Amino acid sequence: QVNLVESGGGSVQAGGSLRLSCAASGSDFSIDAMGWYRQAPGKQRELVAAITSGGSTNYVDSVKGRFTISRDNAKNTVYLQMNSLKPEDTAVYYCSVEVRYYSGSNVYRSWGQGTQVTVSS
Repeated sequence: QVNLVESGGGSVQAGGSLRLSCAASGSDFSIDAMGWYRQAPGKQRELVAAITSGGSTNYVDSVKGRFTISRDNAKNTVYLQMNSLKPEDTAVYYCSVEVRYYSGSNVYRSWGQGTQVTVSS
């Protein structure tokens, strides 16, 4: 069983920064792609940023140049550095990872509990 623990959310003023972390714990697994989703009030969930096992990244257009996703494979942890935050970034942010268990070839998606990010104007 893989457990994802998110941290780093909070409330900041516009223009501020936050760094989200998501750590996967457990045994007998490896992590493929990792990413961050968000869901704002009244809106659908969207993929914010993703990073492959090889380090390739992609971002939703609205955060390009402001957010940076990174990973530490030794710690099974993914980060989202968020700079120049805007009120429109306010949402619950969810970590999501692709989990591959050593006992099989299937890939499963695991989700974090979500962390609130609130940006005030």
